[in-house]
Amino acid sequence: MKSILLGLCLFGCANTQLKADGLINLSSAQLSEMSVQQSPMLIDIRTEQEWKKSGVIRDSHLLQFFDNQGDFDMSEWLSNVQKIRSSNDQPVVLICRSGNRSKKVGDVLTRQLGMKNIYHLQGGVNAWQQSGHKLVTVCESNVPC
Repeated sequence: MKSILLGLCLFGCANTQLKADGLINLSSAQLSEMSVQQSPMLIDIRTEQEWKKSGVIRDSHLLQFFDNQGDFDMSEWLSNVQKIRSSNDQPVVLICRSGNRSKKVGDVLTRQLGMKNIYHLQGGVNAWQQSGHKLVTVCESNVPC
């Protein structure tokens, strides 16, 4: 599956006609400001083990994208996103540990699937914490406490 994602990314980069608005990078400060001014949907795509180990950004939806082997089910994941997204115009902010996975997933969503209002947190939860923001504990039911 990793090769499929890489292929999708490479195909999207080569075919600029598929590009919609493109993925928008957010710093921790920009995400903090956006959370006050808008109602973005924060999606933490890390694994359950990562959520429990470090905690998550408050109000995040915990929707793991890659499994422990690096595989994913795009249609199932998108179905789960659509169930919780208030509208197609609602900003979606993808979050991972360092920003690498969220950037890859965001590029596929924007370039391949034409989704708009897709953001990713540069530096992930690592940058969020380094900038002085707090993470919250994940409860047993995999929701932020």
